[in-house]
Amino acid sequence: MDTRYQLQKITVKSELQELQIVWGDGHQSRYPMEGLRRSCPCVFCQGGHGNMGKPVDPNIFSEPSTRKWEITNITQVGNYALQFSWNDGHQTGIYRYERLRDMCPVEHGII
Repeated sequence: MDTRYQLQKITVKSELQELQIVWGDGHQSRYPMEGLRRSCPCVFCQGGHGNMGKPVDPNIFSEPSTRKWEITNITQVGNYALQFSWNDGHQTGIYRYERLRDMCPVEHGII
């Protein structure tokens, strides 16, 4: 597996409203929780099966926050994805490592 997509460390910084991931190649991603929640890949959040699998526009991470978000639990799904439980009760989105890395706002110069 490409080290770009190997998860090394994950940290939730609730006070910063940010999720941080260190990848196998040493890159450090920072995801504002607002954008992470808005980019949920589940069928409900994506608006139907026809919209599934579309790439995320990294500019979603520059949008202002509408509320204070909290990740209440993180579950590793196999060795390929993370599933977040949010303080709004939502927990069905499975974020593949490739999706997370490819939408990284640090790599795209958003933050």
